[in-house]
This record gives sequence, structure tokens and C-alpha cells, in this order.
Amino acid sequence: VQLQASGGGLVQAGASLRLSCTASGRTSSVNYFSWFRQAPGMERAFVAAVRWRGSPTYYANSVRGRFTISRDNAKDTVYLRMNNLQPEDTATYYCAASSKSDQYSWYEYDYWGQGTQVTVSS
Repeated sequence: VQLQASGGGLVQAGASLRLSCTASGRTSSVNYFSWFRQAPGMERAFVAAVRWRGSPTYYANSVRGRFTISRDNAKDTVYLRMNNLQPEDTATYYCAASSKSDQYSWYEYDYWGQGTQVTVSS
């Protein structure tokens, strides 16, 4: 599975962005599509996940209520809508795909996109 992420940028606090991640290859093996983020000097952190087949979504406490993950299976694309962005959301955002059952741990993910930078100014 290959993942291509896009949609990052530089915004002011309170603004919104939508990230996209398009998958190609054998997506039938995927259980979860997720977004992680990594700020300089920090460990990669879970942001949100969605089951590739089915409706459940999962969020980190820090983004719940502001971010929404969604998928379009027909387009093999996962989106992350980010509202009310804050400076602490500044990071490189990575989309990832996993065939395993733990959606929260970055080391359980088999496939990664190249990362897209999100910078939020105050």
C-alpha cells in the first residue's frame, strides 16, 4: 500500500485545514487508516483513526471535538478536517495504514505517507 498525503500549510490560530491521504495498492488488507503527528523533538503521536470497513472513528483527547476523520472508499482517500487550529497543533502530519488491531500505536502501522507540514501561528 502506498500513501500520498497533502493539504498542510501555514495558518493562523482558529483557522481550518483539511488533509487528504490517497492510498493505492492492496487496500483490502487494511484495517485502520490513521493520522499521526510529530513535532520537533517529540515522539510521533496518534491523532485520529478510522476503520477502513465500518464506521468507528477514534481520536486523541487533544483533538476530539475539533478534528474529524472521514473516508471515501470509492476514492481510496482518508481526510482529516481540522478546525480551530492552535499553535500546539503545529507538527508534521503523517497518514498511516495498518492491518493490525491496535489503532493507537504508531509502531503497529505497516504503511506511511511522506508527511505534510501544518504550522499554526498565534
